[in-house]
Amino acid sequence: MGEEVAGMGAGEIEALFTRADGQYLFARWGRPIVPVVFGVTDATLSVVKGAVEAVVALAGHELAETDAELGANLMVFFFTDWAELRAVPRLGEMIPDLEALTYRLEAAGANQYRSFRFDAGGAIKAAFVFVRMDAALTEVPADVLALNQAVQVILLWSDVAFRDRSPLAKAGEVLVLRPEIGAVIRAGYDPVMPKVARDASHALRLAARIA
Repeated sequence: MGEEVAGMGAGEIEALFTRADGQYLFARWGRPIVPVVFGVTDATLSVVKGAVEAVVALAGHELAETDAELGANLMVFFFTDWAELRAVPRLGEMIPDLEALTYRLEAAGANQYRSFRFDAGGAIKAAFVFVRMDAALTEVPADVLALNQAVQVILLWSDVAFRDRSPLAKAGEVLVLRPEIGAVIRAGYDPVMPKVARDASHALRLAARIA
């Protein structure tokens, strides 16, 4: 577990998918991604979709125009107050206990939240991204904000994976995806790798793919 892989030890790769409760859980998308974005201008819409396209291309995965089951399966919402979500028609049908969730996020002062849905095999079939544009996020350039969210929905990362360090890093004056995180994404989508894994030995297989 001590070997170095693209600047990241295999143990660190394992940590990216080990949840706060100690459970190892990896999942990638099992179907093409169909994004739709709410609450932004046309200019910002193109930035967000461009970031999703770039990360999907990095993964070697696919985008599509529509999902046969859901229509759109990656829904990204930008807003200024959690209360706005409670007024979105039918959103409560897709997000269990939406109202209670928004009150909890409101009380915590949260500015973002991601929720995933899975198919029968455990692969990702849908994701919902909620971004509350508070004072802090308003200062973040749209391309950086979009890239960060795209990276965090391309795989089911641990709930604590990026608590202490962002998946992005400075390259000169701009923020870009950390190369080692990009390498993990590519390895995770290798066709010979499983779409879902619950055993930490999977992290060693990721490390071998990167090496």
